[in-house]
Amino acid sequence: MEMKKLNGGNLRAACYDDRRRVLVVELNSGTFEYPGVSAETFRRLTTASSPWSFFRDNIDEEYPAKRVR
Repeated sequence: MEMKKLNGGNLRAACYDDRRRVLVVELNSGTFEYPGVSAETFRRLTTASSPWSFFRDNIDEEYPAKRVR
């Protein structure tokens, strides 16, 4: 999986594993996995005018996170 660079807030990059339905997000504080995220949500994150706001409102508050790095 190749990380897509994102700008804004603490968000640095993200990628999506279709097979596992897992979003991987790189923040300033580390790298986290969010299981159960849909491919559509990932698409919306990467095309949002404010990816950081979208992440906080639609992913970080809705899905459990697992720190991987």
